[in-house]
Amino acid sequence: MPRGSSPKRERQYEHIKDSALDRGESEKRAEEIAARTVNKERARHGESKTASRTSTHDMSSGRRGGLRSHKGAGGPTYDQLYNEAKHRNIKGRSKMNKGELAHAIGR
Repeated sequence: MPRGSSPKRERQYEHIKDSALDRGESEKRAEEIAARTVNKERARHGESKTASRTSTHDMSSGRRGGLRSHKGAGGPTYDQLYNEAKHRNIKGRSKMNKGELAHAIGR
């Protein structure tokens, strides 16, 4: 944390760091995640001297995390589905998108 940061940002940093550690991140990685998140929030709220364009115009960290939570991995990739369709001799597979391939295979 930068010197002179507010107690709120200190608490936020510790909370994010603890959450990352609970998820199994290493100490160093947890500190990096927390610092980046808090620094981005500081930039968005005008609390830092300098701020990158992505920090001020991008989606907020909290919103992004909320949108991405509880979705899990995306399932098999397009290439994996395509290869399985090829192995099963499914006709028209080269013109199918990922959803169509998954439906044709029966997933």
